[in-house]
Order: sequence, then structure tokens, then C-alpha cells
Amino acid sequence: MSQDTGFFQNVYDVVSQIPYGRVTSYGAVAEYLGSKGSARMVGWALNSSKYHLDGIPAHRVVNRQGLLTGKRAFGGQNTMRDLLESEGVHIEDDKISDFKDIFWDPAKEL
Repeated sequence: MSQDTGFFQNVYDVVSQIPYGRVTSYGAVAEYLGSKGSARMVGWALNSSKYHLDGIPAHRVVNRQGLLTGKRAFGGQNTMRDLLESEGVHIEDDKISDFKDIFWDPAKEL
């Protein structure tokens, strides 16, 4: 990751590579960027991503248990769920049912 673009941009670069129908966690992104323990900062970056026009798929990032904890950042209670379900992700009670099966780990994939 580039040192000169800043943490938020590095988050966007990683999240932009999450494949359709797959998800990762805030902590996995933070750890990949060498900032283990900065999951909350990843969340802040993704909350700010709504101001970018390049379509960062922030809806593909959830908490470490597969819960849709960032759903309020999408302007509607169901928007994050709807986006994930449109990609074939199965969700029950705001939790991804097959989280371990569709988890995308940037440390292994990039």
C-alpha cells in the first residue's frame, strides 16, 4: 500500500478489490494495512466513501462476526442488506449466514 496516499485511500484501494458476492471485515482490512486494531478507522473511512463517485463497495465490509453493523451509513436501514442480497449473499437477522464461506481475506487474496 502506498504511504503517500493516506490511510483512507488505502482502505478504498483494498475495499475496491473485494469481489462481487464476497465480504470482508473491518479488522481484516485494518490488519492488511498494517494497522491491526484500527477496525474503527476503517469504518470511518468507509463512512466517508459515500462522497466518492468511484463506487467503492463499502457494503461488502461487515464486522468480524458477519453482522451488518455499518448499515446506517447507507441512508436506509435496508440498503446495505439489499445490496448484499442482490449479489447473492444470504442474510438473516442482519447477519451473513454463510460468512465463513464467502469471507474474502485481503491478506490471502492480495
